Amino acid sequence: MKLTTLLLALAISLAANAQIYSNEFLSIGAGSRAQAMGNSAVASSTGIYSTYWNPAGLTAVDSETGLLAGAMHAEQFAGVTKYDYLGLSLPIGNSGRRIAFSLIRQGTDDIPNTLNLYNPDGSIDYGNITSFSAADYAGLISYAQPTKLFDGKLSVGGNLKVVRRIIGDFSTAWGVGIDLGTRYENGPLMIGVMLRDATSTYNAWKTDLTDDEKNVLIATGNSLPDASGTEVTNPSLLPGIRYRFGIGNNIGIAPELTAWLTFDGQRNTLISSDPVSMDLNMGVEADYKDMIFLRFGADQFQRYTPLGDSEESLLVRPAIGLGVKYKRINLDYAFSNPGDGEDLYAHVFSLQFGLAKPVASATN
Repeated sequence: MKLTTLLLALAISLAANAQIYSNEFLSIGAGSRAQAMGNSAVASSTGIYSTYWNPAGLTAVDSETGLLAGAMHAEQFAGVTKYDYLGLSLPIGNSGRRIAFSLIRQGTDDIPNTLNLYNPDGSIDYGNITSFSAADYAGLISYAQPTKLFDGKLSVGGNLKVVRRIIGDFSTAWGVGIDLGTRYENGPLMIGVMLRDATSTYNAWKTDLTDDEKNVLIATGNSLPDASGTEVTNPSLLPGIRYRFGIGNNIGIAPELTAWLTFDGQRNTLISSDPVSMDLNMGVEADYKDMIFLRFGADQFQRYTPLGDSEESLLVRPAIGLGVKYKRINLDYAFSNPGDGEDLYAHVFSLQFGLAKPVASATN
């Protein structure tokens, strides 16, 4: 019981004060296609999930497509945590410009709250155990438009991002930020750059504990979190490149590489330094007639030293996935295992579908 109380106090304290790894739920990714490719999708993401990876990719949607919608659901850590995405996009005129709205949620529900487990006389009353949820939300309003550059197409886009984070009735936060993206496509070559949290994203936290809850935390050796505070998410830069090689008339192989540069301090990544750290996201997609897809990826390179071993090892998260495309419908699946534990796995399903623009009626 003390462990649950300690974890609750730690979660509230970290939420109110953390700077490194701030808003880390927004680093998980969106869409099964990207997840299967090691979250390397800044250059190639061209559908509704572009709102997360690079909003400039919205301009690559078929010009005959009107409403575009998508949804993703992921079960993480044996279903303990749920991660969901929902988005829709609409064209603006016939110029290739699009606007989109999307919502991301990561949450762990039914967490036992044992702060009131003990009665004033010291007796245990399991009926006093309640539950709460720890959930993070992000709402994105996205806009993208194309321009011409040489023989290819240059697109630019951006997100207005609103963040809402909730830890039961104990602590809540609001945050606002802006993402900027650009994408260049020329035949089989795609290049994308995403500047996330371009203006930095500021989360204003408010913690509200009752006197009884404060007394329990103090009695169990925990310090009380600040009643209010600001959490800052520094900008991060994601450049990516993709190139598709054709094999005959029906098969294509497209490797993609994305570098993820953070500027909030030293992280346990492939290249680790202070204040800049860099991780690599890499993947490859094989397609048959642009209808059936097989994907492999790797990301989250971390150095660690196993217990009882003096030599440092490199840990990486592999991923694999499948996809099917039929007209304006895409159905994708990804599987990844971020560690050696049998419960550290994730199944990710996503769907995208588009509706053709209505045909204007002929007039006499």
